[in-house]
Amino acid sequence: MKTVHVKASLEYDVIIGKGLLCRTGELTRKALGVCSLCIVTDDTVDSLYGEKVENSLRESGFSTVKFVIPHGEASKSTASLVALLEFLAENKLTRGDAIVALGGGVVGDLAGFAAAVYLRGIKFIQIPTTLLAAVDSSVGGKTAVDLVAGKNLAGAFHQPSLVICDYETLDTLTPEIFADGCAEVIKYGIINDKPLFTLLEKGIKENIEEIIASCVANKAAIVAEDEFDTGKRQLLNLGHTVGHAIEACSEFSISHGSAVAIGMVIVTRAAVALGLCAPSELSALTELLKAAKLPTSCSYTAEELTPAALGDKKRKGSSITLVIPYSIGDSRLYKTDVADLEEFIRKGL
Repeated sequence: MKTVHVKASLEYDVIIGKGLLCRTGELTRKALGVCSLCIVTDDTVDSLYGEKVENSLRESGFSTVKFVIPHGEASKSTASLVALLEFLAENKLTRGDAIVALGGGVVGDLAGFAAAVYLRGIKFIQIPTTLLAAVDSSVGGKTAVDLVAGKNLAGAFHQPSLVICDYETLDTLTPEIFADGCAEVIKYGIINDKPLFTLLEKGIKENIEEIIASCVANKAAIVAEDEFDTGKRQLLNLGHTVGHAIEACSEFSISHGSAVAIGMVIVTRAAVALGLCAPSELSALTELLKAAKLPTSCSYTAEELTPAALGDKKRKGSSITLVIPYSIGDSRLYKTDVADLEEFIRKGL
């Protein structure tokens, strides 16, 4: 078992290990004390782990209610948020109570945003059940729902009080969902951790505890320096601006992880074309993505992707900040004029 401490406006631990779901009640009691809890999960995760987590919490003295959403990105909506807020109010949760987010990124983002705005803010804990949520969305306090115009356009910064990462839950993931998480794992290696990238080349499943802990430690260090995403934290968006555009163009038939994988390739290929990155670094990236069963190309044109990319929340006026790999382990922020974005994407296709 490994523990990573996150130093943000609210400090908390990320506990990583096997068999932690059965200790949910014990670990939550240490972090929160005894209170009433609303477990937020989706129908797939609920059928696998809902009873185990709820029993553990009740055995530790918590009273619980449960809010279950349909699995999938469509549930990360304003309608789901309002329904959850109404549920919390109907069940009379108070400012001394808390939310438990049990699931992947959709559940964590929705539950975290509800915790941020219900009664102007209550505590919550994250229990990620996917690799993507474990290494990325459960840590750092970004919460959001999607709007019709784009992903994550309504949200708040709201740190959890605890993250419990039982990586045995990864054993029940489909290969496609596990691969989604691999995209975010590879992202950390490209951003600033070449030793992690080298470890990934030796096998992700074979070194899963060390890899999750390394990714979380990387994110914790960045969040400690830039909690509110005004500078260095934007590096975590590597592949995401173009990736979100790919998701939107596909009407979300292309998963987040697959879209981010393609987005990383596009920005790296563009960096090679601009003379900022060596072709060998692009080759290393594409080989690792393929080994992780992730796509490296898409059928959309620059003309199709650019309008969707310009709806990204990282745009500021007439400029947008991209993340560009200069080499494995050395990615930098690259501000570009919105008028030049289409040509940049074209160079990466």
